[in-house]
Amino acid sequence: APSPTTAVPYTSVKCIDVRKNHHRTKWLVPWGLNPCEKLKDFDEAMSRQIEANDIVFAVHIPLPHKEMSPWFQFMLFIMQLDIAFKMDNDLKENAEITLDVSLAYRDDAFADWEEIAHAVEIRKLKCTFGSPKTLESEGRHYDCDFLPFMEIGSVAHKYYLINIRLPVNERKGINVGIGEIKDIRLVGIHQNGGFTKVWFAMKTFLTPSILIIMVWYWRRITLMTRAPVLLEKVIFALGISMTFINIPVEWFSIGFDWTWMLLFGDIRQGIFYAMLLSFWIIFCGEHMMDQSERNRLSGYWKQVGPIAVGSFCLFIFDMCERGVQLKNPFYSIWTTEVGTELAMAFIIVAGICLCLYFLFLCFMVFQVFRNISGKQSSLPAMSKARRLHYEGLIFRFKFLMLITLACAAMTVIFFIVSQVSE
Repeated sequence: APSPTTAVPYTSVKCIDVRKNHHRTKWLVPWGLNPCEKLKDFDEAMSRQIEANDIVFAVHIPLPHKEMSPWFQFMLFIMQLDIAFKMDNDLKENAEITLDVSLAYRDDAFADWEEIAHAVEIRKLKCTFGSPKTLESEGRHYDCDFLPFMEIGSVAHKYYLINIRLPVNERKGINVGIGEIKDIRLVGIHQNGGFTKVWFAMKTFLTPSILIIMVWYWRRITLMTRAPVLLEKVIFALGISMTFINIPVEWFSIGFDWTWMLLFGDIRQGIFYAMLLSFWIIFCGEHMMDQSERNRLSGYWKQVGPIAVGSFCLFIFDMCERGVQLKNPFYSIWTTEVGTELAMAFIIVAGICLCLYFLFLCFMVFQVFRNISGKQSSLPAMSKARRLHYEGLIFRFKFLMLITLACAAMTVIFFIVSQVSE
């Protein structure tokens, strides 16, 4: 398959909008049939006495002579500001930029633009300046962090248009002390269509396979004279969660504008993770030969508890981020101090729960090994054939336990690293 995602850089075009109602009645397009009146730079705006409130930064997605496709699945945008140093317009500490942003779409190059979303968002600027702030340094750019800008869970239309306004209100202190902004640049990230097709094909092929195996497995269990034991039920539940994550409902996203698919995918993944971690705990616990609390789910509340708490924390975090983005694609929980602290708290609690879970698992595997070592003392008294049979069983079982532990460790590490990097 091709690489999963593609990043496309976009540079905004400065459009002049001197009408009173601004973009509420008309969208400003950087190029095409009815392009806006453009500015080269802000020096030209000053010479023509055009105010900051009459400048709109316009970005057309995709680039000329291209179209977006539902196969791209999602669009994630990050923003970078080019801010120049000026002695009389310095960037103040803990500066915040206010963005009046609108998003529109159309499926025909001659059709009118239809609004998808409009919001006024605040982003904190985190910038450093590598040179001394003197007259000689005027015009040099600050080194600013990327800002989260927008995320959409479906790409149902061919063309998108973003209009960004930086409203200035000196009395209220809006967009004051943010330095001299030269340009607004966006980086758009979307899934590759070729990757999506291979991914869908794999899910479509795997789902019936797993379903057939599940039906066969449960039929064999029910044919037995005894009732199914806890471990058999958990294996079946794991099969159900694996089927749930693999069912290719994404095929519907090609024909429908389902913006909630990213959130739904996260929930499916969360259910599968929770079930997989629970399975490993119960698998180890059910093989502790001297344990009296076997074949009862209530006997594992200490070990399954951290999984439930961690899953709940990550679900709340996801609802606060992607849940809100269903209404406002420009929203990001990381843009405010309270939001960042809350998000970090949820992720840290989930990470602690995962680490506690892994310690419980290690302790259970240690107990299983200790029990097996105790049973091995009776092996020399057995006949040679019987002893070799049991030695083979014990070796295979120990190997399986270590593989289980290694899988659990890699899953926990991968999950924590992916959350931190995201």
